[in-house]
Amino acid sequence: MRLDNQRESRNVEDRRGATMRRGSIGIGTLLIALAASYFFGIDPALILDLGSSAGVPAPASREVPQSASKDQLTSFVSKVLASTESVWHDIFRRAGQRYQEPKLVLFTGATPSACGTGRSAMGPFYCPADHKVYIDLAFYRDLRDRFSAPGEFAQAYVIAHEVGHHVQNLLGISGQVHAAQQRGGRPAAANELSVRLELQADCFAGVWGRRADNMQQILEAGEIEQALTAAAAIGDDRLQRQGQGQVVPESFTHGTSRQRAHWFKRGMDSGEVRQCDTFSPESLG
Repeated sequence: MRLDNQRESRNVEDRRGATMRRGSIGIGTLLIALAASYFFGIDPALILDLGSSAGVPAPASREVPQSASKDQLTSFVSKVLASTESVWHDIFRRAGQRYQEPKLVLFTGATPSACGTGRSAMGPFYCPADHKVYIDLAFYRDLRDRFSAPGEFAQAYVIAHEVGHHVQNLLGISGQVHAAQQRGGRPAAANELSVRLELQADCFAGVWGRRADNMQQILEAGEIEQALTAAAAIGDDRLQRQGQGQVVPESFTHGTSRQRAHWFKRGMDSGEVRQCDTFSPESLG
């Protein structure tokens, strides 16, 4: 990706190296650890209806200023976040709305959030209660080595997908889905709504990719395929086949490899939010 001349976001909260005091682990935290077995788009408050992590104080943290000396990967994710800010500010402005920027929290191992304790094993996730995206950058090693999805645009897709959940939160989509899940009763129905929400976040990530490239010419040859590979690598069917040797469609929460790649590509091809209606009856295919 061509990011050398791009600005870095000021909305990066670096908690790496901070110490989190041990507190009592409630049932909510345990549910997160058990349920969040997939690696993209985890939304603990949305899926599990968790409250704040009472009894686990936030660690000392520091925001990374523009002038701070940062490692290359930290600088990269900061520039990607800045690019999402530029794109979504423009989209919201054109729609007569105001975009509120999320924070990106970098952590190692575990960290408190308003949605419970975030852990590296959960993968990157967005917490709607505090408008923050959380990521342990070691996840990118897993993305490359475990899921065979290397490349900078694959890494950028991770951030853009979680920011897509933030956009859903701002637009009230997440809240409507959560309410419907609470009313639904059947786990399979709640899971289907989760799939539709995740696929829309994939599509929003594609919208960002197209708009960012149009505005800033950030993509190089072959990089779109990197993101498509990453999206397909973490489809529910592929993860279940790898993890348990069988596929259980009614338990899907994020969509199949084909669906995830399809919706990212749809957003990427169009660059239009209106093309990301994953909630129409026929949209899952």
